[in-house]
Amino acid sequence: MNSALYKHMMKIHIKGMMNYAFGSAFYILLMFWLFPSFAGNNAALDELIKSLPPGMTNAFNLGSGFGTVEGFISGEYYGLLLVLIVSIFCILFSTQLMAKLVDQGSMAYLLATPTTRGKVAMTQAAVFVTGLLSIMAVTTLCGFAGYALFIGQLSDFHGAAYLRMNLAALLLFFAVGGIAFLVSSLANDEKKALGISAVLTFGFFSLDFIGKLSEKINWLRNLTYFSLYDPSGIIGGQTETALAWSVLIMIGLVTFAAGIALFRKRDLPL
Repeated sequence: MNSALYKHMMKIHIKGMMNYAFGSAFYILLMFWLFPSFAGNNAALDELIKSLPPGMTNAFNLGSGFGTVEGFISGEYYGLLLVLIVSIFCILFSTQLMAKLVDQGSMAYLLATPTTRGKVAMTQAAVFVTGLLSIMAVTTLCGFAGYALFIGQLSDFHGAAYLRMNLAALLLFFAVGGIAFLVSSLANDEKKALGISAVLTFGFFSLDFIGKLSEKINWLRNLTYFSLYDPSGIIGGQTETALAWSVLIMIGLVTFAAGIALFRKRDLPL
């Protein structure tokens, strides 16, 4: 990794990283602020959820109901909104770090410096991981702050389960980011990289969502790594995480490594 390039890229992109981090922080604090108003009607809401088809309950991660703040947050924020926010970050940011530089000709200037292609790609991957870690760290800390501000004593909060849910989200986005980084490392055109990454990410997400709607098409979930992410199951203690987390880590490591290795060998329009 090139430390000078890392510092330069962080200086360029830190504002964008923090925009996503603060955006995620705002929404999770909003969820904690809203929970007391839902909790006052949780009996009626739980009855409404029970009246829904099981597929709808599964698809929208409503299995934990509204009885606890952890269940509410896992379904209403971690099950959908956070996935959309950070997936968009993964797609856009990985494209900015690699394909955009090639498309605009800026990569030629980076490679003209006394460094190698491998170090450039590795540095860009490190910048991406730093951004992802920053977003998830801010989100996690604001979850604890939101509970303390709007719900009650932190000693009553199921902090261990909440931390596991955040770790699961981090590993999911590590895999999402790795695939987007691989696509960006192979693309010469920024728009094409964005399009392919978006189709892959939201295509896999859609397969998982559709597969939850009915037992008859549940097999679709076997085709997507999004099925390895189950925030409501983690909160409810119903999900075995070791295998799922191992697979997500492997997807991320393999795709980031492949992106770096293939970028070193490919022809660039410089």
